[in-house]
Amino acid sequence: MSTAPSTTTDEAPPPATTPAPSPSRWAPLRPLVLRLHFYAGALVAPFLLVAAVTGFLYAGSFQAEKLVYADELTVARVGDTELPISDQVAAARKAHPEGMVSAIRPATEADATTRVLLSGVKGVDPDHSLAVFVDPYTGEVRGALEQYGSSGALPLRTWIDEFHRDLHLGETGRLYSELAASWLWVIAGGGLVLWFSRRRALRKVRGTSGRRRTLGLHGTIGVWAAAGFLFLSATGLTWSTYAGANIDELRTSLGQATPSVSATAGGEHAGHGAAASTGAGEHGVGLDKVLAAARAEGLGNPVEIVPPADADSAYVVSQIQRSWPEKQDSVAVDPASGEVTDVLRFDDYPLLAKLTRWGIDLHTGNLFGLVNQIALMLLALALILLIVWGYRMWWQRGRGSAFGRPIPRGAWQQVPPLFLVPAVAVVAVVGYFVPLLGITLTAFVVVDVVLGEIAHRRARSSTAAG
Repeated sequence: MSTAPSTTTDEAPPPATTPAPSPSRWAPLRPLVLRLHFYAGALVAPFLLVAAVTGFLYAGSFQAEKLVYADELTVARVGDTELPISDQVAAARKAHPEGMVSAIRPATEADATTRVLLSGVKGVDPDHSLAVFVDPYTGEVRGALEQYGSSGALPLRTWIDEFHRDLHLGETGRLYSELAASWLWVIAGGGLVLWFSRRRALRKVRGTSGRRRTLGLHGTIGVWAAAGFLFLSATGLTWSTYAGANIDELRTSLGQATPSVSATAGGEHAGHGAAASTGAGEHGVGLDKVLAAARAEGLGNPVEIVPPADADSAYVVSQIQRSWPEKQDSVAVDPASGEVTDVLRFDDYPLLAKLTRWGIDLHTGNLFGLVNQIALMLLALALILLIVWGYRMWWQRGRGSAFGRPIPRGAWQQVPPLFLVPAVAVVAVVGYFVPLLGITLTAFVVVDVVLGEIAHRRARSSTAAG
């Protein structure tokens, strides 16, 4: 439908001196948002592109892992009765006597294997475990692979995950992903402001070509994907190095930290269970009674059993299902008596702890399984296209001969103090809690001021010489 006002034949045409409609009070902000969106997009886009490509691969690695490691993850034939968990661990230890048992994950499906995780194994990354896969019906060891993290990532997914997180550069490399997450919400938010401030004009883009068509594609896809980008940015920051530490500190100060079950063994004989260790993850009453005690408390599969760390510690049995509905309850079991000494229900988590858990699981493709993973792949693809179109618009701005002109300086001078002063205060607070955003934004401003001053002096010199 046309947005032009309707007229009749009786109406005289408006006089040429009719004043233009008064601009919106938000109009002065648009040049500033445009300049920020342009520079942030141009300079941060390479980091976002790497994050998007590796994120796309990571979302697809869940299904790829099932195919690549099918022999280890599944049994040759489903049997009638499973062996006691202690016998399965003993079979794993017989095949791999090195290291220490750090956790056991009983089979979750009829055709699935049990995982026995070993730490301190020579040749295995200290941050990883050696997962030994055992047929729960026969005790046959189906293979052994390195595993990373509580998500149970195997080598393929681990490699992609670490590339996405830190480019395989360790803690220093994590700065790249935190930088990308710090700016993604700013770029997405700025794009929304620009789109809706010109939505009527952009309706005419259909059927056009060149830069206007690229702008239309960039804006349309960006609007549809913006909510996803804001979510990915927020959840990505929750476990980043610097912003994540600030978020954890804030949650703790608000009493919203993630709780944990008490792993201290109770009773006067607390040390006897651990002292009776068999070296195969068995302490005191043993794995079978510990698992039975956890089952009695309602902990259904999937669960992970962590043996006592020392003579004063208890077994910890935790549910590890992160798909919806989540299972995150945990119990502590005294190794001497086999009694449950502490219970922690996910329902009792503080609200922010629950939201953090759900946000991370949704970000990593676990919460809704395959649907979740497909949605993440589509978001990653959208971000890749937006970056390509963004650079293309910059190129088209120069009409193909060179990269286009930057957005003119001085946009901030058009912003009324009523808006500018609070905005600067908000940026300062956000920059403190998201330091990589604050540092890089300050660097952008300093460089821009220096370049502006150089250009101003050159222009003044040229004028004086002329």
